[in-house]
Amino acid sequence: MKIMQMNVKSIDEIREEMIETVTCSKSDIFQIGEQCRQDYENMTTELRTIKQTMVKLIEEGDKLDVQVQEARVMLSEVSMNFKKYSEEEVREAYEKAHQLQMDLSINWQYKKQLLDKRDDLEKRLVGLNDTIDRADQLISQISVVMNYLTSDLEQVGKALENAKAKQDFGLRIIEAQEEERKRLSREIHDGPAQMLANVIMRSDLIERVYRDRGPDEAFSEIHNYKIMVRSALYEVRRIIYDLRPMALDDLGLVPTLRKYLQTIEEYHKQSKINFVNMGLERRLPAKFEVALFRIIQESVQNAIKHANACEIAVKMEITKTAVTVLIKDNGVGFDLTEPKPESFGMMGMKERVDLLDGEITFHSKIDKGTEVFIRVPLLN
Repeated sequence: MKIMQMNVKSIDEIREEMIETVTCSKSDIFQIGEQCRQDYENMTTELRTIKQTMVKLIEEGDKLDVQVQEARVMLSEVSMNFKKYSEEEVREAYEKAHQLQMDLSINWQYKKQLLDKRDDLEKRLVGLNDTIDRADQLISQISVVMNYLTSDLEQVGKALENAKAKQDFGLRIIEAQEEERKRLSREIHDGPAQMLANVIMRSDLIERVYRDRGPDEAFSEIHNYKIMVRSALYEVRRIIYDLRPMALDDLGLVPTLRKYLQTIEEYHKQSKINFVNMGLERRLPAKFEVALFRIIQESVQNAIKHANACEIAVKMEITKTAVTVLIKDNGVGFDLTEPKPESFGMMGMKERVDLLDGEITFHSKIDKGTEVFIRVPLLN
C-alpha cells in the first residue's frame, strides 16, 4: 500500500500501537536489567565464598602434604625394619599413609572443582555486566523514542492533510530508522561483547602460561592473543559498516555501493559480486541515497543468505529524471506464488520504493535465479 492511500486515522492507530509496544518493551527490558543485577550480586557473593573456601583448602592441602611426607618416611622405616615392629604397628602405618593420601587427593579434587566453578562464574559475570550496560542503554534509547512518539507525532494528523505531507512523513520514518541504525552501530554489544570477554579470559591465560610454562610459550599465546584482538576489531568494523556506512554521507551512493559490495564479496568469499554504474555518478538527495542503498543491500543479502548465489550482478543507471537498478543472481530462486520467510524483506523493499513513488518488480524461478528491478523518479 502506498503512503498516498493511508489516512490520518490509520496513522494515529499505528502510533498508539507503537506507544503501547514500546512501553511494554521498556518494562520488559527494565525487568531483565533488574534480574541481571540480582544475578550479578548473587554470583559475586558466591564467588567470594568460593575464594575464601579455596584459601582454607590450600592451607589444609599444605598440612596434608607435610603429613603425607612424614607418613611415607614412617612407612619406609617400617618396611626396612619389618621385624622390629608388630603386625598392628605395620598395619597402622600402612593405613595411616593410605588415609592421608586419600585425604590429599580429595582435597585436590575439591580445589579443582572450585577452580572450574570460579572461572565459570567470572566468565558469566563479564557477560552479565555487559547485559546490564546494554539494558541501561536500550532503556535510554526507548525513552527518546517514547518522547518522539508522544510529542513530535501528536500533530501527525495535521501534517498529513495533503499528499506531499504524507510522503514527507514516510521519508521521516526512513530517516528516523537510519538514525537508530547509527546509534546501534556505536553501541553493538552482543557479538563484540562476547569477543572482548574472550580477550579478557585469554589475557589471564597468558599470565598463567608465563608462570607455569615459561616465556617462550607465553609469547606464543601473546601471538594468538593479537590475532584474536585483530579478528574482534575486524568484526566490529564490519558490523558498523553493515549498519551504517559513513561513506554514504561523505561520498554518496555510487562510491559507497562500490565499496560496500567489494567488502561483502571479500567477507563472503563464495560469492562474486559485479557492480556496474552505467549512468551519472552524482549526489542524490539524502533520503533517496539511504533508501536505494538499503534496497540494494537487502537484495544482495537475500541472494547470499537465502539463494546461495555464487554470482551476483548489480547494475545502476542515474539520469536526470530517474534512477534504475537491476540486481540479478544465479541462486536457487523461489516460487513467487508461495509465501517465503524472506517475503518480509521483500515487503520492506516495496514499502521503501513506494515512499519514493517508485516501482519494484521481482522475477524468479526455481533453480533459475532471481532478478530485482527498481525504478525511482527524481524530482526536477
